[in-house]
Amino acid sequence: MNSNGLIQHIELYVSDLNKTNLFWRLLLVNYLGYTVHQKWDNGISYILNGIYIVFVQSNKKTPIYNRTHVGLNHLAFSVDSKSKLDEIRLVLINANYTELYSDKYPHASGLQTDALYFEDPDRIKVEVVCQ
Repeated sequence: MNSNGLIQHIELYVSDLNKTNLFWRLLLVNYLGYTVHQKWDNGISYILNGIYIVFVQSNKKTPIYNRTHVGLNHLAFSVDSKSKLDEIRLVLINANYTELYSDKYPHASGLQTDALYFEDPDRIKVEVVCQ
């Protein structure tokens, strides 16, 4: 397989690593097949198929992240079944995370696609799409 141009990793600075880790471990490890890749005092990374996501504790709390400003809008992940999407939704709701567009679930992105949207603790939008 040619790896030219593939994303190797994504690194995000976060306001509270402990809160961030609770959300992302729940989603990435429990439902999307990632494993912990590296862990150190101020960060953690999760890996799947050689691609990893890094979360690092920031010492700068301002400006507060806003996905509608210039910069990252959201991260999207895929799952292979609608039942997995429903399961993730229920778990995140029960863990008191903020669901976006709940009134349009599962078709917030259109009638042809089943998708779920949540915010992580820093309000980064996370999309899970049923392929």
